Amino acid sequence: MTVTGVAGFKAIGIHGGIKPEGKLDLTYIGSLDNKPVMAAGVFTSNKLCAAPVTLTREHLAKSGGNLVGVIINSGNANAATGETGYINASKMAKAVSSTLNIDVSQVGVCSTGLIGYQLPIENIVNSIPQAIKESSVDGGELASKAIMTTDTLEKTFLKKYTDKNGTEFTLGAIAKGAAMLQPNMATMLGFITTDASVKLSDLQSSLSSAVGRSFNKLTVDGAQSTNDTVLVFSSAKTDEINIDDFADAMLEVCQSLAKQMCDDAEGSTHTVCINIIGSKNDDEANHGARRVANCQLVKCSWFGNDPYWGRVASELGASSIDYDFTKLSISYGDHIVLKNGESIIDNYSDEQREKIREYMKNREIVLNVDLGVGYGTGWIWTNDLTFGYIEENMGTS
Repeated sequence: MTVTGVAGFKAIGIHGGIKPEGKLDLTYIGSLDNKPVMAAGVFTSNKLCAAPVTLTREHLAKSGGNLVGVIINSGNANAATGETGYINASKMAKAVSSTLNIDVSQVGVCSTGLIGYQLPIENIVNSIPQAIKESSVDGGELASKAIMTTDTLEKTFLKKYTDKNGTEFTLGAIAKGAAMLQPNMATMLGFITTDASVKLSDLQSSLSSAVGRSFNKLTVDGAQSTNDTVLVFSSAKTDEINIDDFADAMLEVCQSLAKQMCDDAEGSTHTVCINIIGSKNDDEANHGARRVANCQLVKCSWFGNDPYWGRVASELGASSIDYDFTKLSISYGDHIVLKNGESIIDNYSDEQREKIREYMKNREIVLNVDLGVGYGTGWIWTNDLTFGYIEENMGTS
């Protein structure tokens, strides 16, 4: 189980008339007793903000961070759809509130899929009562499937924790995302449930901090979505939880989901972690890591299992960070290819060349960079650029 593995929550995924051939495309996640629970969210910073993002922000503010549940559709982003799109998002919320006899501001709405198309709103609205009726503590797996678009695997999480006072609490989660993954945050939706009793302000701050060190540390293609949303719900069924322990658990959830997204990125054959040390400061390290991660030439090298350091060095030099090539060192895993501006790989023995060739075939690759100009550090997750990614995205409309 996932979000429903936490006390106090139910979920379901059904066909709501959006995707063809009866595929799952409508999800409901909510409190088991249909009463409001604490909720917090982090959303896209894209100026082309989808209607459901605007609506859910408004509902969180109006309800004081108390939601009964969230209705989610996949297959259509309801973004760049104007006033009609906002009305349709409102209709989705109203269909939930009418079914449950609750205030409409206690309902969140999320959408994911193609931009610029109106929702088949009558199909969705007519399906919402069925989704709510069928939602249960056993519906978490169907919910995780119904939010998927180009994902090939469900992204899920469930773990029980114990804080320093000996109080147990649980976090469960589902997420989707496989492309347009450059935070803040990614083409992603994430839904987290917990039974931890914490203050609403701490729930929000823990989520915001965790997002900054997880989803915002992921880039697949340098593109930012219109619909990014992460919501967390707390049924507050435990005794008060130590906030530091809760924040650590929230970070683990978000990092797990982000890594699962990176592993499932469209067409990818490599997941790459870029670690940069020795920068002037942490901001420059993170900026340099992101520049390398989004460089198409570097991504092509990874697809070819090529440990070529030249493109990495060039991209760092083209960035705005403090840079001295004579102090630059680069390695893939434990295999040093450049040291203080001098190529090492040119002098590899046949045995060393074979070892690095085998390393570059791994699904997970670590690129280590030492700029040698300071003490700043940073990192990011990314992928290679493949034929599969191009094929997935060359005919979207």
